[in-house]
Amino acid sequence: MSSYPRVALVTGANKGIGFAIARDLCRQFSGDVVLTARDTARGRAAVQQLQAEGLSPRFHQLDIDDLQSIRALRDFLRKEYGGLDVLVNNAGIAFKSKVLRIRRGGVLPACLDLSENRCVHDSTPFHIQAEVTMKTNFFGTRDVCTELLPLIKPQGRVVNVSSTESLRALKNCSPKLQEKFRSETITEEELVGLMNKFVEDTKNGMHIKEGWPNTVYGVTKIGITVLSRIHARKLSEERRGDKILLNACCPGWVRTDMAGPRATKSPEEGAETPVYLALLPADAEGPHGEFVTEKKVEQW
Repeated sequence: MSSYPRVALVTGANKGIGFAIARDLCRQFSGDVVLTARDTARGRAAVQQLQAEGLSPRFHQLDIDDLQSIRALRDFLRKEYGGLDVLVNNAGIAFKSKVLRIRRGGVLPACLDLSENRCVHDSTPFHIQAEVTMKTNFFGTRDVCTELLPLIKPQGRVVNVSSTESLRALKNCSPKLQEKFRSETITEEELVGLMNKFVEDTKNGMHIKEGWPNTVYGVTKIGITVLSRIHARKLSEERRGDKILLNACCPGWVRTDMAGPRATKSPEEGAETPVYLALLPADAEGPHGEFVTEKKVEQW
């Protein structure tokens, strides 16, 4: 029996959904909760806010774009806890979008900032948005998984926060790309190649011709969902007896800095599905390798 205390860790947890997940885990998880943030001052302020509520999270700095930062966290977890029981990969970014979305009451631009009643879409060139968003959302999350998945203890839980935008984006891919992303045998190396190709195709102004959807965020979240399927498959092959469960999920359309004030869910409501997956009981046999929304498995 391990003498180390149990530990759960949430990335990008100083605000929004990540903060709400960390709060719920502080209340429900039997062990320590480590709240991470890229900005140390903001992370510590978030910890103080939870402490004022009578909770006791710990803080550790983490910038998922910085391999040194990820490895420092890895070494901390190994030394303090001998591994990791729950990992919630929540950190991510999104540029404001010009895409029109149907909302109750009519069509609204996703870029509309209703607090100021004006459009605030980002004018950054599409290929730059693709490069920057892919670097954080896919490659940053992948680096965290590369360093921390080997630390996951038996009966551990891993939750990668994706989005139903990944499903929408998948359906707008060419049939050839859809087949690749739905493949049960796609490798991590093949997925990395596809994510790099998307960025390269945007630089060359060829992404539509090459069968990609016109959404940077959606493609990066395809990457997260498929990466989750690959990692779950590997765990089943290499560590079946450890009964680790790994899933991707969508928290829903949540009122955060990223999604805006008109979103239908509060951060607390958005945290429900990620926390449900993080706290699956020890004897649970699933879900595993699935995409989950509203606590239900969605067909990929």
